[in-house]
Amino acid sequence: MPKRRGLLLAAPAVVMAHGARAQAWPSRPVRIIVPFGLGGSADVAARFLAEPLSAALGQPFVIENRPGAGATIGTDQVAKSAPDGHTLLLMSNTHTANETLLPNRPYVLLRDLMPVASINIAYHALVVHPSIEARSVAELIALLKANPGRYDYASSGPGTPYHIAGEVFRAMAGVEIQHVPFRGSNEARTAVIAGQVPIMFDAIPTMREQITAGRVRGLGTTGPQRNPLLPDLPPVAETLPGYEASIWLGLMAPLNTPRPVVERLNAEVNKVLERPETREAQARAGAQPMPMGVEAFADFLRTDIARQAEWIRMARITAG
Repeated sequence: MPKRRGLLLAAPAVVMAHGARAQAWPSRPVRIIVPFGLGGSADVAARFLAEPLSAALGQPFVIENRPGAGATIGTDQVAKSAPDGHTLLLMSNTHTANETLLPNRPYVLLRDLMPVASINIAYHALVVHPSIEARSVAELIALLKANPGRYDYASSGPGTPYHIAGEVFRAMAGVEIQHVPFRGSNEARTAVIAGQVPIMFDAIPTMREQITAGRVRGLGTTGPQRNPLLPDLPPVAETLPGYEASIWLGLMAPLNTPRPVVERLNAEVNKVLERPETREAQARAGAQPMPMGVEAFADFLRTDIARQAEWIRMARITAG
């Protein structure tokens, strides 16, 4: 009889141990969905994080690019995924802009997804094709005012930070300039280098190479001060006081992802961001790490949604 009782007592322990194993996370590879094309800042950041997260958590972190429809295709895929911590979204301020810019998107950012971690922030370069006569921001504005509606600018797509940068510039400078959207930064950049579209806001590290090679001419950068990667270019704000444009990146997960999973992910991402070698690598890429806790990132997202809405209304930006 005592032996039988011991077996009965042991049974719940076996069940509990099995349940704990079943709930262990991650139990299989984790997908990071990047709703943008290959080679862009979001794609680079996702791949940068994948290796250290894989090492820390014992499962591969696999990058899947799902671009299209202003980042809504990949984002909706994550929003509809199982909330088990095995599918994540690499997002940017494209998403906070889309909350205003794309009212018919199939998800609502803070209703259908959970903040996990912020990653970094970077600023842009304003460049023109060498055929453009302007050699400064002031000269570009004068040229655009003298030729209303004649010139276009390229971006990586509607609602992207580069689109917002161009439209806020247009509004603050009081010029008429047309937006030409492309499917990604690579396509837009190629069009500018070829002279098909004469103006673009783009990532500083990428455009630094094009400026050095003489394929484009740099006029300014969009941060509050000179950028160490392009120290000869003044901030656009020296000509347009108050102008600033950036791209920042973060991670989100489907709503109802277990809080311990979200907290663990946040902690591991922040560990990576706080490494000296990470800060050095980010500086070379023209970015600054932006570690913060889960709640702080949630507050940041709410604030940025409101800020983007204000810019979009001020500049009368549309998705086209």
